[in-house]
Amino acid sequence: MVPFNKPYIVGKELFYIAHAVFAGRISGDGIYTKKCSEWFETNLPCKKALLTHSCTAALEMAAILCDIQHGDEVIMPSYTFVSTANAFVLRGGVPVFVDIRPDTLNIDETLIEAAITPKTRAIVCVHYAGVPCEMDTIMDIARKHNLSVIEDAAQGFLSYYKGKALGTIGDMGTFSFHETKNVISGEGGAIILNKPQFIERAEIIREKGTNRSRFFRGEVDKYTWVDLGSSYLPGEIIAAFLYAQLEEAEKINAKRKKTCTQYYEALAPLAEKGFISLPYRETQENVGNGHMFYVIAKSPEDRNGLIAHLKTNDIWAIFHYIPLHSSPAGIRFGRTGSNMSVTEKISDMIVRLPLYYEISDSEIAKVINDIFTFYK
Repeated sequence: MVPFNKPYIVGKELFYIAHAVFAGRISGDGIYTKKCSEWFETNLPCKKALLTHSCTAALEMAAILCDIQHGDEVIMPSYTFVSTANAFVLRGGVPVFVDIRPDTLNIDETLIEAAITPKTRAIVCVHYAGVPCEMDTIMDIARKHNLSVIEDAAQGFLSYYKGKALGTIGDMGTFSFHETKNVISGEGGAIILNKPQFIERAEIIREKGTNRSRFFRGEVDKYTWVDLGSSYLPGEIIAAFLYAQLEEAEKINAKRKKTCTQYYEALAPLAEKGFISLPYRETQENVGNGHMFYVIAKSPEDRNGLIAHLKTNDIWAIFHYIPLHSSPAGIRFGRTGSNMSVTEKISDMIVRLPLYYEISDSEIAKVINDIFTFYK
């Protein structure tokens, strides 16, 4: 069987976990949490990085930092995971969904300005499959209308837009280290803060609304409840596993990008004959991370048939998001800010292929051969 995803150990994960336990602290903000934050701040780089227990937590922190109030509107794509919208709905915000581009499957930057109203407070750009959004245009629009920009870079860790790491361009960025991502820790995430004025409040929000971080730095003689917040810290075992993966992050991404190239080159003949479309490929300015490989079928019937055919042959391929604007909660809490034709078409026809660090050449060949068999 070829699974869709498989977690893996690439370096010192188990050693660091044992070390964290014997060091006597496995709750949040221990030595490995700090090592991870320092890694981000040095290697991305960014002004401040705070580890969280998920990208969902990081997005919820971002919504609080943006001071989203009841009725405030937040522009975002509909073709994304529910956490992108949920984080803002929890603060009383209204997601305003706009369509995606047919090439990158990212938010269509040409549709954003028309969706802005006097209630708009922020833009959330989702870097789908680790491919960068058109950040220059998005940042120009945000500056013109005095809006915050949050990069949902859950899939975009160590992808780059014009030499800048995703997550470091907007006001803040968020990452996921869920086991389906490139660099993993089972669950886990991070919020990247690119403006100094967010840092102190972010520490408070992350520590249940207390100034506990300042207390441990000796800046106050006791800590107390001072603001909104929740328990957004990961445990130290998560951080220890993650730090070992960060040490090998470039190797992990290189292996995934190689797999994507193998898929792309082998399936190109089917694309040339019009049976499928293939993903956007990176350029010198837009450098991806090999997070995902998908094909787009000609019709929903073809998509469903291909998934069923691969499953019959012990290959686990999947479709992706159900568009949020058409979901029960999306209809209840949000609204559309544009025609959604590309989103609706893509969501009906996309197939994600197996892709993980330890996938073998023989497994890749099996997937490719069975796709060709289907189209015969």
